[in-house]
Amino acid sequence: MKTTQKLLTLFVLVLTISAFTIKPKDGYKIGDIATDFKLENIDGSMVSLSDFNEAKGFIVTFTCNTCPYAVAYEDRIEALNKKYASKGYPVIAIMPNNTDVKPGDNMEAMQKRAKEKGFTFPYLIDKGQKIYPQYGATKTPHVYVLQKTKKGNIVKYIGAIDDNFQDANAVKTKYVEDAVNSLLSGNEIKVKETKAIGCTIKV
Repeated sequence: MKTTQKLLTLFVLVLTISAFTIKPKDGYKIGDIATDFKLENIDGSMVSLSDFNEAKGFIVTFTCNTCPYAVAYEDRIEALNKKYASKGYPVIAIMPNNTDVKPGDNMEAMQKRAKEKGFTFPYLIDKGQKIYPQYGATKTPHVYVLQKTKKGNIVKYIGAIDDNFQDANAVKTKYVEDAVNSLLSGNEIKVKETKAIGCTIKV
């Protein structure tokens, strides 16, 4: 009886320790294959990665209207699309926030902001907040560079756009540009992951 009790206590202890040490899947890692999605764009259409037949990959950017960090990067995100969309790496922007918490990020506000800024990339809303957790995005902005292959869209870079959110002119390292340039030239990406700097995604 005592042996059974000891074993039961040990089993409960192991389960308790496991609950705190085994981490659940918390988004994509470098080398993972990103699943496709179908999200509403500001023009009312539904957009998927599979719609871009000629793309070599994607610059998937989780961003929004209301975060100062995201606002500071708007022009740089637009510049990325203008530079790389024609080379096969378009920007796909996704707004991940709960619009009940942040009404300034609702579809109407997204449409207005996109018009004001002249966005040339799709600006999608993650209704139900189902996509950003799959990616593991935690901030706005948070960028995932994907490379299209026969196996699927492989995650090749995760993190920040560059190393200076405050001043675009003071940037020393352009992480996303370096990653995409490496993919286009067939070279290994030197910096594959950085810490995303921005506002926490609102749930």
